[in-house]
Amino acid sequence: MPATALDRRFMAAAIRLARWHEGLTGSNPSVGTLIVREIDGDPVIVGRGVTAIGGRPHAEPQALEEAGDLAEGATAYVTLEPCAHHGRTPPCAEALVNAGIRRVVAAATDPDERVSGRGYEILRATGIEVVEGVLAGEAARDLAGYLARRTRNRPHVTLKLAISSNGKIGRRDNGQVQITGEVTRRQVHGLRALSDVILIGVGTAINDDPVLTCRLPGLEDRAPIRLVLDTDLRLPPNSALVRSARATPLWVATAAGQDHEARAPLTQAGVEFVASENHDGRVALPELLEDLAARGLSSVFVEGGEQVARAFLAEGLVDRIILFTAQTVIPDDGVDAPVTPDTVPDGFGLTGSMSFGVDTMHEYERV
Repeated sequence: MPATALDRRFMAAAIRLARWHEGLTGSNPSVGTLIVREIDGDPVIVGRGVTAIGGRPHAEPQALEEAGDLAEGATAYVTLEPCAHHGRTPPCAEALVNAGIRRVVAAATDPDERVSGRGYEILRATGIEVVEGVLAGEAARDLAGYLARRTRNRPHVTLKLAISSNGKIGRRDNGQVQITGEVTRRQVHGLRALSDVILIGVGTAINDDPVLTCRLPGLEDRAPIRLVLDTDLRLPPNSALVRSARATPLWVATAAGQDHEARAPLTQAGVEFVASENHDGRVALPELLEDLAARGLSSVFVEGGEQVARAFLAEGLVDRIILFTAQTVIPDDGVDAPVTPDTVPDGFGLTGSMSFGVDTMHEYERV
C-alpha cells in the first residue's frame, strides 16, 4: 500500500527524534522509532525510541517497551530498516514481530549486507504490512555518515569554509581571523557537535592555534575527536590543541616514525597517533578515511585550511560543502578561498541557503 499523508507526518517526527542522539551512538546510526495506534478514533504515539548513547539498545526495543501492550496491532515508524542479524539479543525485526506490530513504515534501507532487505523479509513473512522509502531522502541525509561507511568504506566528509566578502579565508601566517559573526560561530559549534571527527592541517593548527571544541552551553561534552594532519610532527606541544588533549581527544595523523623526537612530549600530553601513509609529502587521505571507518567513525568535518580543503576536493572525497560568506574584508594578500559559491565544483547541487545575522550560509551536496 502507498504511504499516506499521515505516514509522512509521523515519519518526519521519527526523523526529528533520531537527531537527538546524532553523533553520540558510536559505530551505530542514530535511528528513531515511533509506535502509533488508533485510540478513540485518533492516531496516538504510544512508544518512542532513539538509538541509545553509545549505540545500544536500538530504537525499536525502546519504543516497544514504552508502548507495552499497546504495541499489538499498532504501526511502527522507523527511520532505518530494522536490523535482521542475531547477536546476544534478537534482531529488531523479530522484536517488532513478537510485539504484534501490524504495519511497519520505513524510510531508508540499511546497506549492511547482514540487514539489507532481510529486515523487511522477516516482517513480511509473518504478514506484517511494510511500506518502504517514506521520506527516504530526508532520513538518508541524517544517516549520511553511516551510509557512507557501509557503502564506500569511509566516513561522510563535510567541508566547511568561512569566506570574506572578497573571497579570502584568512591571512597568511598572521594568526586567526574572525571572518564571521557570533551567530554563525555558534552554528558551526552546533555542526561540530553532530560530527565524529573535526579535521584540520598542521598549518592551520600552528597559524590559528584553535581549540576546535563545541562550546555551546549544555553541549560541551559533545565535542568530537580533533584530528590534525601532520606528516612530520610539527604540532607544537604548547598549542591549545595539545594542552586540551586530555579533556577532548586529539589525534595526529602522521607518517613520522616511532622514534621521532616529537612523539614523546605529545604522547605525555595525551595525544593519540594515527599511523598514516605518505603520498607526495602529505598524509594519504583515502587510506586515512578507510582507517577512520575501520574505527567505526562515520562523519568528518573538515575545517581547514586551504591546502587541506584543496586536497580533499582534488581527491573527490568531499560529500557536502558548507560555505559561510561574511561582510568582512581581508587584505588582498590573504589566503584565497579554495571554493566559493561561484566556483562550486561540478557534481554538487545547492540544497539550502540560510542567514545567520549578517552572514549567509550556502550548503551543497554531491549529486
